[in-house]
Amino acid sequence: MNRRTLMIQGTTSDAGKSTFVAGLCRVLQRQGISVAPFKPQNMALNSAVTADGGEIGRAQAVQAQACGLEPHIDMNPVLLKPSSDQNAQIIIHGKALKNMNARDYHQYKTIAMKAVLESHQRLSEQYEIIIVEGAGSPAEINLRDRDIANMGFAEAVDCPVIIIADIDKGGVFAHLTGTLNLLSQTEQDRTMGFIINRFRGDISLLTPGNDWLQEHTKKIVYGTLPYLQNFHLEAEDAINTDNVCEIEMPLKVIIPVLPRISNHTDFDPLRLHPQVDCQFIAANADIPACDLVIIPGSKNTRDDFIWLKQHGWIEQINKHLRYGGKLLGICGGFQMLGKAIHDPEGVEATAGSIDTFNLLDFETTLNSDKQLKNITGHLVHSKAKISGYEIHCGVSKGPALNHPALSLNNGHDGVISEDNQIMGTYCHGLFEEQTSCQSMLEWAGLENAGAIDYFKRREEDINRLADSIEENINLDAIYALLNLQKSDAKKSEIA
Repeated sequence: MNRRTLMIQGTTSDAGKSTFVAGLCRVLQRQGISVAPFKPQNMALNSAVTADGGEIGRAQAVQAQACGLEPHIDMNPVLLKPSSDQNAQIIIHGKALKNMNARDYHQYKTIAMKAVLESHQRLSEQYEIIIVEGAGSPAEINLRDRDIANMGFAEAVDCPVIIIADIDKGGVFAHLTGTLNLLSQTEQDRTMGFIINRFRGDISLLTPGNDWLQEHTKKIVYGTLPYLQNFHLEAEDAINTDNVCEIEMPLKVIIPVLPRISNHTDFDPLRLHPQVDCQFIAANADIPACDLVIIPGSKNTRDDFIWLKQHGWIEQINKHLRYGGKLLGICGGFQMLGKAIHDPEGVEATAGSIDTFNLLDFETTLNSDKQLKNITGHLVHSKAKISGYEIHCGVSKGPALNHPALSLNNGHDGVISEDNQIMGTYCHGLFEEQTSCQSMLEWAGLENAGAIDYFKRREEDINRLADSIEENINLDAIYALLNLQKSDAKKSEIA
């Protein structure tokens, strides 16, 4: 068995795979062990741009940070970005290949597996240990054939597997035993044991259950991770629409949850800011009054604009602007602020055009040449430093672009209206820099806006997660799976 690769699979989506991989990577990195994250196939609309101009899942970029590495396309060789309920853009080794429906992609997976194994091989040649994240659950019976995301990959590279489950959802022992029972014999054999995630309360009360689980399955329970209060790492895809705010904040921001919303992690710094009440507004929720409306990115911009229209957002935004509120559009949301979006090639959906908000004098034409780049520069209205990335199809043209929102090292980006009320940009990550976040909040109407160090917060929470793993997980047993011993710590430095 390959003892230099360990795969973490989950009983469900959002069981804790992404966060545990990030935390375990940081634990190993602290010990001086050369480690890299890997996810064979990711389905997510939150993505990141690598230094070499590729596109990978956002979670793998965070895991790379946990390893002290720059994100690389080999860390997530296959990325699926859904554009509808049946179709997705297929991204291989960081580059968009084509749109496929589920049936066609199922046939394509044998080819995609080659890309997966190539990337794993390259990482294995560069790093001592590879920590792999599965996708969804390995017990999805309808997806077992040609699987490249879970046990299909584990069997191909012959690596051990640990399965994690979220006890906060309830039914954790049924999840774990049921998942194990639905695996083939060889898959059960490579499943070394379990981790229970997000436990609240007295851990001693769980001991009888863990003892039963070990006796019943003959597998190791590597430990139980407690629920970490106020813990934050970017979500792979899920959106928290719990908008309860116990105290009134000086600035209120609302963001519609578009059906194909992308890169909603852009707004994590606002959700964490102590002066901001930032709310995601779901389809059938009331649209509250606010200081700032943000139209987020979208994987299907025209259809998501139609959704906004159907749910009353056009009237709400016009009223919001009449009362002096600010409006920001990012990426697809920026494109919607113009007069029209044209898709002659059917890049996102059926070919055609649509009239949009008509709040700024420009139009956008989508094409298959996706823009992928990391950017730096400053906000035009305040000179505050910005850094971020662009991920979009299409080019925007029109007189409004003569008033750019951002000045970049290699040009300009976006639009700010002459009355300073509306702003649009292709820049994701606009709120991550302290200075740009502070400046944007002041533009939105927040006096004496404080600054938060989002990069520092992410680093602190990765370390907090690693501390919890070191305290609650049997790392000696996990190290044994990887043929590591405590004496191996710092050996990379010695070498």
